Amino acid sequence: MARILLEHCTLYLGNGHSSIDGIDSGLAHKHRVDRLQVNPLGIEGDSQVDQRHHGEPDRVVHHFPREHYGEYRRRDMFSGFVDAPAMGENISTVGLLEEDLHIGDVLRYGTTLLQLTQPRSPCFKLDRFFGHPGFALKVQTLGKSGWFYRVLQAGSISRDDRLYLEERLSDISVAQAMQTFFAIEFDGAGYEQLLNCPGLAASWQAQLQRRLETGKLEDWRPRLFGPEGLPASNL
Repeated sequence: MARILLEHCTLYLGNGHSSIDGIDSGLAHKHRVDRLQVNPLGIEGDSQVDQRHHGEPDRVVHHFPREHYGEYRRRDMFSGFVDAPAMGENISTVGLLEEDLHIGDVLRYGTTLLQLTQPRSPCFKLDRFFGHPGFALKVQTLGKSGWFYRVLQAGSISRDDRLYLEERLSDISVAQAMQTFFAIEFDGAGYEQLLNCPGLAASWQAQLQRRLETGKLEDWRPRLFGPEGLPASNL
């Protein structure tokens, strides 16, 4: 039987973009709306500048807990007051964290059916946007980056809709997935367990398979620090 997780949410979308130090980003261009019209390929009126790392069928909807902004502020990660939707989220909520949802969870939201596919992998654009070197690495270390959904059934989400958990398919929470995937030490058993989660994003499956085949981690520096990267000692 479906279980109510939340009574309401705040919704955002936007299709604008701007350049930050020569890097295109849509982070500053989300605005509040009363409804999202969602389909398996995207959200009407919403866009992702970097289609390689955001968007695509496994990352159509970004859900980010509003509580994380308070945590970031307490850690002096912002210069000034920053709040939703500064992380580029489509769904902002209070009362639902990475520990509460699992990889593969099937959720009913309004008339849509969503499936949780992966945590967000923070990238260097956050450093540039917030003017805080190491912001992306700190988000990754804290494990507070939100998560993505694919769309199993197209429909609409309204701000007063309830969020229901329809089905739980794995024992791995979003928080556990981040701990395993972003650990700095190789964890073959953990990768196997995460890889076996139904619904896991294809890109994460491919990375885990490569790790298991090669016995080593990929280089995260380009994602976390930009194309030029940093010396390995900074990881």
